[in-house]
Amino acid sequence: MAAKLFPAMKFDDAPEALDWLKSAFGFEPHVVHKDESGGIAHAEMKLGDGLIMLGGKRPPEATNPWCTEPMGVYVCVEDIETHYAKAKAAGAEIVRPLSDTPYGAREYSARDCGGHLWSFGTYDPWKA
Repeated sequence: MAAKLFPAMKFDDAPEALDWLKSAFGFEPHVVHKDESGGIAHAEMKLGDGLIMLGGKRPPEATNPWCTEPMGVYVCVEDIETHYAKAKAAGAEIVRPLSDTPYGAREYSARDCGGHLWSFGTYDPWKA
């Protein structure tokens, strides 16, 4: 199974984090989506062949664990339906069921045996 992994982080001040990651570590913006207040809803930064995702923390939403989670991993997989079925069959704690997103992906989120947040889906930041 081919997969691509992307660390995903939430910051109290995402615009500041974007600038800091650029000046301190050399990351360059790949994609930046602003929210209604001018903050960063979602950004992607690249460094060489690597890419990270980041955004600002938001008020909790019962259906979206990513609003407040400080860090997790997003994994782009080719066959999301099979992946989801396998995770459910193995007893993974599904915290966001498989569904279509407004940005054209199909995704779900789960917690691993240590409580860490993972999202699996069809969104590939390199193709955005």
